[in-house]
Amino acid sequence: MESGVKRLIKLTTASGKQLRCSKDHAILTPDGWRKAGELAVGDSVMTGGTAARPSEALVPPSLRRGIGVWTSMQRNRLIDELDVCYLCSRTFPREALELDHVVPVALDLGKALDEKNLAPACEDCHAAKSAAEQSLATRGGKVALAKADLVTAVVEDGEEMTYDLAVEGPWHNFLANGIVVHNSYNEESGRYRELEPVFYVPAEERKLVQQGRPGRYEFVEGTAEQHETVTASMEAAYREAYDRYQEMLAAGVAREVARAVLPVGLFSSMYATCNSRSLMHFLSLRTKRENSAVPSFPQREIEMVAEQMEAQWAQLMPLTHAAFEKHGRVAP
Repeated sequence: MESGVKRLIKLTTASGKQLRCSKDHAILTPDGWRKAGELAVGDSVMTGGTAARPSEALVPPSLRRGIGVWTSMQRNRLIDELDVCYLCSRTFPREALELDHVVPVALDLGKALDEKNLAPACEDCHAAKSAAEQSLATRGGKVALAKADLVTAVVEDGEEMTYDLAVEGPWHNFLANGIVVHNSYNEESGRYRELEPVFYVPAEERKLVQQGRPGRYEFVEGTAEQHETVTASMEAAYREAYDRYQEMLAAGVAREVARAVLPVGLFSSMYATCNSRSLMHFLSLRTKRENSAVPSFPQREIEMVAEQMEAQWAQLMPLTHAAFEKHGRVAP
């Protein structure tokens, strides 16, 4: 999509890579994202590369260390002065025993901080069990990584029409001649681009009927006839609104004016960053769970977005997510 004629610059790096881009284009550097026009000779940009894949443990080392610290703190409380190894049934003094996760952390991370899943194991049994678990780790192959590359030249390179890319998630960073650049907006803007006709229509599992008074209402299943009415009415309204939008654009009306006829059911896209605490606060407000310490009653559509975000976060930070669940889904 066209984003206007802009002045361009050409960057050259020590490894010979070159990039032509507008001055406001975001480029990844060792210090984070910077505009291309801010870069000078002697700065570094991040470029794409590969490296041999290290042995990939079933549980990342940093996470394993954190679990190990917590486990060691329970040792004196959960192991008697003389106790029995649960694996070989022999008796040992406390100093010869370790606390072992009966159900391995790699098999059920939710039990990592559950003291009921801990039992005394002698050093030999503990070492043998741990080795057997780690033997399942993945090895071999290559991994992608970003490497710093010194900028050796920055020169003006004329003016040209520039373009933006619109892509589906989750990744919005790209390699342009080997240099890591960014091609996403904070939020798709109807002022600067023609909006696509992508609209929301509730699926059959969306509950349609509200019962009760404000503050104490609940949603219940709709009938087949109600779902048909919703689908037909929304699709008709969307088509009519988008036709009027296209009519105004064809007549030369500015996008920021024409977009006013488009309904709230139009999908938008955005890119956002947050820390885990902010995300926990968002999830506590925008998801409804029985184990929540503070009840929340979000609209279903924002809850669906929150559920997708939580699923990704749980994979990236499983220990933090487990603590969030354990403590009533309240942000610290």
